[in-house]
Amino acid sequence: MKNIVKNHYKVTGDYLFLLYMEYKPGKHLIASLRSHQDRTLDNYNGFNDLVDKMVAAYKLVKLGEVYHNFTPGGFTAVICLSESHISVHTWPEHGLVNLDVYLSNFQQNNDHTVQAIFDSITAYFEASVLSVQTLTR
Repeated sequence: MKNIVKNHYKVTGDYLFLLYMEYKPGKHLIASLRSHQDRTLDNYNGFNDLVDKMVAAYKLVKLGEVYHNFTPGGFTAVICLSESHISVHTWPEHGLVNLDVYLSNFQQNNDHTVQAIFDSITAYFEASVLSVQTLTR
């Protein structure tokens, strides 16, 4: 039996139609990276530009975002998308980046997009991958 989502409506004249759509699991990637690029790990300046470019390039819908720089260094970034989210947390004193990218496949297949975003973030930090887990959910 297929999972059905009942959240789209169509109005025609005086009638309201509920449209049914099949649920399509998305890709959720969780990773830890190693980087020694203090200029990218210390603060979110530059990273927020990268996120804006990726959101536009992959036709994602940004609902909100929070960026916070820590003292003496490091930052947290959480970007809420209609497709789900991107989050990044850096620890320059340890050369670490933890990230989380999850995109649903509700309106379009975003599996390739999750990988492309991961690759772009890894390149931005000039990082090596310590661990990565990918979930389909």
